[in-house]
Amino acid sequence: MITMAKTNPIRIGIVGLGRAGWGMHGPELNGKESMFQIVAGCDLDADHRKRFANKYGCSVYRRIEDLIADKDVELVDIATRSTEHVSHALLALKANKDVFIEKPMAVSYPEALTLKPAIRRSRGKVYIRHNRRFEPGYQHIREIMASKVLGEIYEIKLRRNGYSRRDDWQTLIRCGGGQLLNWGPHIIDHALRLLESPVADMWSDLKLISAVGDAEDHLHIILKGKNGRVVDLQISGGSAIPEPEYIVLGTRGGLRSSGNEIYLRYLDPQNKLIRRRAKPGTPKQGFGSPDNLRWIEKTIPVEPKSGATMTSIWNHLYDSIRKGKPFPITLDEALGVMQVVTAAKKGTPFAG
Repeated sequence: MITMAKTNPIRIGIVGLGRAGWGMHGPELNGKESMFQIVAGCDLDADHRKRFANKYGCSVYRRIEDLIADKDVELVDIATRSTEHVSHALLALKANKDVFIEKPMAVSYPEALTLKPAIRRSRGKVYIRHNRRFEPGYQHIREIMASKVLGEIYEIKLRRNGYSRRDDWQTLIRCGGGQLLNWGPHIIDHALRLLESPVADMWSDLKLISAVGDAEDHLHIILKGKNGRVVDLQISGGSAIPEPEYIVLGTRGGLRSSGNEIYLRYLDPQNKLIRRRAKPGTPKQGFGSPDNLRWIEKTIPVEPKSGATMTSIWNHLYDSIRKGKPFPITLDEALGVMQVVTAAKKGTPFAG
């Protein structure tokens, strides 16, 4: 790990200059030049290397070993294919470089565990890019849950659905494809955080619906916490009917959210509920005696007080490396995500 002045930009080398490295990581650093400086890039594709060098005016390499050996590179940003994340991270750790790993951190829980001894031996540190931890909708919903306006939360539904006859490498098992390793790490990370409890039980089902590869494109996982809370998540590339991205149910109300809006319906906290008792007799009409419930209903914009956006992960990364602050995604949390991924695949045709 290179020792740099605490105010200097972190000198970053991006490995993998395709959809993630070129299309996401690089553009996300626009406006963050005081924190990060792109000094190198690496890709097998000569055209990718050329366009990267032209845009950033930096060194480019075909071999990751050469980028890691570059003395200007302080942080190795792994944005290669999923099957290469661990092997590339191990090379950087061996050279005592800090490593930022795109999700998924690995293709399985056992593979992810191989990072732990390497981290112990290295002077470099590992940071996992679960950037949707800072998604504004997720952040805002956590704030609402914490306010207790919905009462005690007992069930949460998470959805990311669409319909696509996808045909790229992320539909192939041998390439580390499938929704579990694509959207899965993001939404499973949300689920585990929203559960606010260790997992007590889990059910899962994987299917291949409309993608043209051999990896799953539809998954359904239900997690039950030791606290009794249930999180039901579904990620599908084969669902023709959209559903709200979030539904949260509490003992005093609930919410649903998609995009930039949150709809809330909850009991007026100023209206004290009259005590009621269950009666064994036959009601004179309906399903019991009337109850005068005063509901508050409103639609609000997604505007978390935290001000977080998905690029906030870079600010946290800088603060961790330069200022020694704890990185908000811990290694154990990321490993917990991979545990769920591997458990969901076990015994299915998609286990690989």
